[in-house]
Amino acid sequence: MTREQRLAEVFVELADTLVEEFDVVDFLQTLTERAVELIEADSAGLMLDNQRGSLQVVAYTDEPTRLLELLELQNAEGPCLDCFSSGQPVSNVDLTQAEGRWPRFAAAAADAGFAVSHAVPLRLRRQVIGALNLFARSREPLTDEHLAVVQGLADVATIGLLHERAVRDQVVLAEQLQTALQSRVLLEQAKGVLSARTGLDVSGAFQLLRTYARRTGQSLTTVAQAVLAGSLLPDELRRVADRR
Repeated sequence: MTREQRLAEVFVELADTLVEEFDVVDFLQTLTERAVELIEADSAGLMLDNQRGSLQVVAYTDEPTRLLELLELQNAEGPCLDCFSSGQPVSNVDLTQAEGRWPRFAAAAADAGFAVSHAVPLRLRRQVIGALNLFARSREPLTDEHLAVVQGLADVATIGLLHERAVRDQVVLAEQLQTALQSRVLLEQAKGVLSARTGLDVSGAFQLLRTYARRTGQSLTTVAQAVLAGSLLPDELRRVADRR
């Protein structure tokens, strides 16, 4: 498959979720994964505006990136925050030279092995609802083409979150984003419970939950709630996940 064919496939994959009700957390998780794949970054994280004046982490590709995103919020510094506040991309930032700009974040990112960071806004016209952060271990800068691709993915995701109704009705938007954030809390709790019960790391626990949700046609939130309630046990999750 050529790069152009893969690009078309990914944009269709993201746009297809707009046809019916879709799982917001899974949708944003897919966005982070596809962004990493298509621009050859090493990891990605995504923050959403909770419509109450602050950002919250909603999706990420690995645990070190989740911790970096949380550190950004705790210290009020980093590419996602700058990108969200300005509504403009923050690209090709050499983290070894960013200590004056983001002292705590730059040091933590370097300790995690990252050399360069980027961030693009989730925006529709003048409305910015979040930011997508990308990290690379290589010092190779992103090209204009790569930046255009990742911004395009972010734009498609934004349209998916807003919908026409939500663009007209800010109450609908606030409820939708708040639901996404609450779903992420449930999912984090379920990952922890499943990790403790199975011995899997949190990434493995998440993949097990996600595979089960997709194969049974349920939302991640529904599956997480069942795990927390004790009505969905690890053996059943594995049985379905291992099914061919």
